[in-house]
Amino acid sequence: MDSFNINRRRFLYTAAASLAVSALGARGLEVIHPDKPYRVGLIGTGWYGKSDLFRLIQVAPVEVIGLCDPDRHMLEAAGKLVSQRQKSGKVPKLYNDYQKMLAENEFDLMLIGSPDHWHAMQMIDSVKAGAHVYVQKPISVDVMEGEAMVAAARKYNKVVQVGTQRKSTPHLIDAKKQIVDAGLLGKIRHVEMCCYFHMRANGNPPVEPVPEFFDYNTWTGPAPMRPYDGLPHIRWWRTFKEYGNGIMGDMCVHMLDTVRWMLDLGWPEKITSTGGIFVQTDGKSNIPDTQSAIFDYGDFHCVWQHRSWGTPPNPEYPWSFTLYGEKGTLFGSTMQADFVPLDKDAEKIHFDVLYEREKYPEDVTEERIELNAAPATRLHMLDFLDAITNGTRPVADIEHGHISTASCIMANMSMELGGRPLVYDPVKRKVVKDKEATRMLERAYRDPYKHPDPKKV
Repeated sequence: MDSFNINRRRFLYTAAASLAVSALGARGLEVIHPDKPYRVGLIGTGWYGKSDLFRLIQVAPVEVIGLCDPDRHMLEAAGKLVSQRQKSGKVPKLYNDYQKMLAENEFDLMLIGSPDHWHAMQMIDSVKAGAHVYVQKPISVDVMEGEAMVAAARKYNKVVQVGTQRKSTPHLIDAKKQIVDAGLLGKIRHVEMCCYFHMRANGNPPVEPVPEFFDYNTWTGPAPMRPYDGLPHIRWWRTFKEYGNGIMGDMCVHMLDTVRWMLDLGWPEKITSTGGIFVQTDGKSNIPDTQSAIFDYGDFHCVWQHRSWGTPPNPEYPWSFTLYGEKGTLFGSTMQADFVPLDKDAEKIHFDVLYEREKYPEDVTEERIELNAAPATRLHMLDFLDAITNGTRPVADIEHGHISTASCIMANMSMELGGRPLVYDPVKRKVVKDKEATRMLERAYRDPYKHPDPKKV
């Protein structure tokens, strides 16, 4: 695109990744069947961990040989469901300790669907054990974790795909090809991203005894230990900074990653953010209910806004991105995309989400499934396997996931530092001329856990 100069802010995708994107765009990617099923493990058997695993089972010959979760009830239920889904009909071996699972088995693929504060250690340990990894987003809770994850993937020569599956969403692939790549937007001079879902859990449940089936100490792992006030699954853990990076880390990472992919962007030149708890002040939640951020790319800004209260300005696009070009505008979300040309005589173009209910009827009865995301996750799994087979980088390679995740983390850092701009140097792994912010790039782990070191993975 002629709207961007080739400089430090651009991230050049490898030829292999570009080919993978082209293959997905043509919807011609096929599974290359191995001589025997992939030996698969899953760490974190909650909602999205199982969803990712079931999409993999749908598109590849696998034998799920191990599952791990500190919630015994969730783990046993997952084991039963997997036995009903996989061809062998076997219940995988069930573990409370993922390191024991890695030590006792040889895995080809490891899926990680645990809460964010566990992602780094589990991904690094899995590639050390010889597995290729599919890890959910955001990849980390601090920037140095992400640096260590990239270093480990490269050192052990393993494919690590991140669950930013918007890059494998059929209608967004089409929109990128037909609108962005075709130049219909002209020069892009502004990007907006947003989330207005009322998704911030907020309440005051009482402290209570930990149930016997739940290993709360293991679940907490390297994170600070909060008083136990009920099972943290689904939305409760996401409402605390102890375990993640709030709506910025959960939802902005998807949209920023999508925009970066569409426009071939790398690290922002500067990141600024403000926000706080302005409305939902009556509960325990400590993540902001309102936040704005600017990811500065020099020629233009990518601006993020979330509110977990009130109404969205555009009800058709409550969680979305908008690319503003000199010739038109592209709206995009998980559900649809719309190109609106500046020329009133030119044709508007609409893209609809793809569903595959008829091809995969089991989707319809799966509990909590996101039907709109299922086709994207299947394509994402196929791209993951294609990269393994061909020794290439996947479309959502760990380095891309790190840039998107770390940018969101630094937006939170900027907010905590009163909104001051942050400039990250990924070579020196420092915030330029800001010692206080540089210290925030790595947070303390709870004893006896040791924070991974990018230089020593």
